[in-house]
Amino acid sequence: MITLIIILITVLVSVLCFRGTLDINALKFNANGVWHRGQWHRMLTYGLVHGSWGHLFFNMLTLYFFGTVVERYFQASFGDASVILYVVFYVSAIAVSTIGDLIKYKDDYGYNAVGASGAVSAILFASILFEPKMGIFIYLIPIPIPGYIFAPLYLLYCWFMAKRNMDNIGHTAHFWGAIYGLAFPLICRPDIFWHFLSQLGVSI
Repeated sequence: MITLIIILITVLVSVLCFRGTLDINALKFNANGVWHRGQWHRMLTYGLVHGSWGHLFFNMLTLYFFGTVVERYFQASFGDASVILYVVFYVSAIAVSTIGDLIKYKDDYGYNAVGASGAVSAILFASILFEPKMGIFIYLIPIPIPGYIFAPLYLLYCWFMAKRNMDNIGHTAHFWGAIYGLAFPLICRPDIFWHFLSQLGVSI
């Protein structure tokens, strides 16, 4: 339910920006504006806006499928606090995932970013923590890849692409969002790690 609400809010804000009703320039992440002009709202609002319909669709579709998994496990793990923790997790992931780019590009006035990809990466990796054998489909690959195999490959890919810096994709945000997606649930409840191992058939 919370995942759907987040999706609806994100879609609404993104569509209003597409139509020009809202000014995307006032909401997007700009490291220079955050660091030197105190525009800290950009650390969160950039996650509500997207660069294109495809960007929005892919992020929200991924969030829908994996967010519902994380919601279910948060409910089982945290009970009545699950809704609040889930919202805190998602919102904080938006900010945490872009800290690396904030530090790196704080003096670059022209660096901007939009999209919920960092937070979606956090949700995806949290779902892998809870269901490591869950199959994940990758574009052009017709068979699902188990989460415990996908996760390290994804992190390596993000790290490599961030180093090369050859496209317009926020690989650094994806990387740190993914790491945060593993860290947040474990910080809240460390014994989730033993659940992770048991799902893999590892007993200690």
